[in-house]
Amino acid sequence: MAEGFANCYGSDVLRAESFGLAPVPHVPRNGVVAMREKNIDISKHVSRRYIPNDAILADIVVNMSDYQLPGPRPRRLIEWKIVDPYGQPLEAFQRTRDDLEQRVMALILNIRRGDVR
Repeated sequence: MAEGFANCYGSDVLRAESFGLAPVPHVPRNGVVAMREKNIDISKHVSRRYIPNDAILADIVVNMSDYQLPGPRPRRLIEWKIVDPYGQPLEAFQRTRDDLEQRVMALILNIRRGDVR
């Protein structure tokens, strides 16, 4: 969901890619439905496995896993505590979606201002 928001709202300043410590091979149906309510299609999205040596090349890494990332620390690491709605009803996905939308929008504004910590 975060990648969908980031690439939709911030394509002028970033290109987001989703990686996971234990990625699933598809987006849960409720995730697709929740994002479709915001007119963003993530139905074909697939997260890739997090590779530490690739992550250090990124300008910013946002960790939403609630686990310490393995390997060398990325240049800029942002930690977000996000409720993972996997396996939950649509309402849980909508709550997480709305939380992510606000966080991603704030991050994009900070990037545009040149103020990313």
